[in-house]
Amino acid sequence: MQSGISASQELVSQFNELLGSDRHFGLLATIASEQLQPLRLLTPASPGASFASNVASLLQPHVKPNEALYVILRRHATAPALVAVTYVPDTAPVRQKMLFASTRLTLVRELGSEHFRETYFATTPEELSPAGFEKHDAHNALDAPLTEEERSLGDVRRAEQEAGAGTAKREIHLSTHMATSVAEDALAALKELAAGDGRSLVMLKINPDSESIELVPDQAAPSSIPELVQAISPAEPRFTFYRFAHTHAGSETSPLLFFYTCPSSFSTKAIKFRMMYPLMKRAVLSVAEKEAGLRPEKKFEVEEPSEITEKAVLEELHPQAEVKKGFNRPKRPGR
Repeated sequence: MQSGISASQELVSQFNELLGSDRHFGLLATIASEQLQPLRLLTPASPGASFASNVASLLQPHVKPNEALYVILRRHATAPALVAVTYVPDTAPVRQKMLFASTRLTLVRELGSEHFRETYFATTPEELSPAGFEKHDAHNALDAPLTEEERSLGDVRRAEQEAGAGTAKREIHLSTHMATSVAEDALAALKELAAGDGRSLVMLKINPDSESIELVPDQAAPSSIPELVQAISPAEPRFTFYRFAHTHAGSETSPLLFFYTCPSSFSTKAIKFRMMYPLMKRAVLSVAEKEAGLRPEKKFEVEEPSEITEKAVLEELHPQAEVKKGFNRPKRPGR
């Protein structure tokens, strides 16, 4: 249920080659076999070509209308010189879209966030054209170099749009450049869950207008995994913390579980709203730990809530030890 996706040695090697030689214009990457894998280095036939001409001749032939892609380009003359574009077209398969969005931070972190001046999403081939880059620059004047952690979770600062309407919120500073806005009742619920005062479930969502983390109104506390599945929305993503009380090997145990669900039907929502969830997952876990001391024993990531089964959860919590059978010497013929 967890992606566990990381950068392959081949990707790291080709990225180092891109860094080490100005003759390379860029590097394309994808997700294959549960790893970040390189597709190809983009190398101009002749040096000195402009960024726009390299985009047109080297990049655009590889941009497909229905296939996600990671694009790393040499964009600037001074360090950090690279930009990383996560290209996720609306017509790409749902699981592919979810994987590419949730692995975006992993790509930049494992390759070295200090090498990237900016990262952003693109959803149409036109955005990866010379005119598309010009339009992006016009709307986003480049600031001083920021790391991926600073930029991605700096986006979350727009949660200050809460404007005082509705539930009270508090901005949580997770690091120097990392802050997010969380509703006070959501923080209170996380603390109740940590205190063990009878609460077994905290379900969180993102408000698309304020981009803040909010509490899903309380429902009946589920007493089993099937009941939990029924409580999770089949239409919208949810961050769910659940204390799973059960008996194992004759002993009572109550591990804390974390579920991130992102239903396929949610793919019809605006791309910006869809991408908030995988980007905010880390922030949600950080807030839970920093503010309430909650550290889930197991984390699960699925599309549909129906994919969560008690059998799968128990197998993750209590893996059966492999029983090694001794070697049975074959009988001699005639015996």
